[in-house]
Amino acid sequence: MEVLIYLVPLALALGLLGLGAFLWALNSGQFDDLDGAAWRAIMDDDMPTHEPSAHDDKAREASPEHQGRAS
Repeated sequence: MEVLIYLVPLALALGLLGLGAFLWALNSGQFDDLDGAAWRAIMDDDMPTHEPSAHDDKAREASPEHQGRAS
C-alpha cells in the first residue's frame, strides 16, 4: 500500500501533462482543418482539374518544345 503514495501523484502528473499537451495543440491550431489532410491524401494528382479546351491546344502548339516537332 505504500506504493500508492508514489503512484497517485504520478498518475495525476501524467494526466495533467496530457491535458497540457492537448490544450497546447488546441491553441496552436492543430485541429483547425480536420478534413483538409484527409482529402489531400486521397486526391489523385494525375487527374486534370479541368477539361481541355481549344485555348489549351493553342497554348500547347505555341510552346517552344512543340515547335520543333513534325505534326
